[in-house]
Amino acid sequence: MRIIDLSVPIRSGMQVYPGDPEVTIRPALTVAADGVNVLHLDLGSQTGTHVDAPRHIDDSLPTLDELPLDLFTGPGVVIDARAAGAGGVIGREYFADRVTAGQIVLIATGWSRHWGTHAYLNHPHLTVEAAEYLVAAGVRTVGIDALSVDPTPTEEIPVHRILCGAHAVIAENLTGLGEALAAQEAGQRVEVSMFPLNLPGADGAPVRAVACIGA
Repeated sequence: MRIIDLSVPIRSGMQVYPGDPEVTIRPALTVAADGVNVLHLDLGSQTGTHVDAPRHIDDSLPTLDELPLDLFTGPGVVIDARAAGAGGVIGREYFADRVTAGQIVLIATGWSRHWGTHAYLNHPHLTVEAAEYLVAAGVRTVGIDALSVDPTPTEEIPVHRILCGAHAVIAENLTGLGEALAAQEAGQRVEVSMFPLNLPGADGAPVRAVACIGA
């Protein structure tokens, strides 16, 4: 079995969604002064590679700790959406007859190559019809190697509302999906794990997302 890391590193000053808390990591204790090393972390719940709980968009929807853990692990299918391009749309045709209920759907746009740059903001995004198709197909976990499943910036987040309204979780800022896609195209199984921090009442949390590649 081979493991592919699908997570971006968490560092001080890293890119965040416009308006989200900036990330600062600094020593709280040191071996020299205190006998142990401990870091102080300042970051938002949507930092780096993270999952959105339904509560992210509506106070009446489930919080992170109210979701079943099986939403964060299971068989994955990688959808090749690299043709969408800058600011492009990812329609239902990308998913038709390719996804089934219970799968973790990973959307490979190739946009993670722009991580940390201004170009990262002009990412491909899902259409409302695509989100509705995924929900109707029984998909409840959707991940993308871009800043959002909706355009950035935007005043409306219809794709979030459709997916979160169905009590689905959304993973954003994934990376390494090209390698996972290549493994899938070679006939290998892709199992996904992206467990969040156990934050009661949270709208989301960073994850260490990985793909386990099997024969």
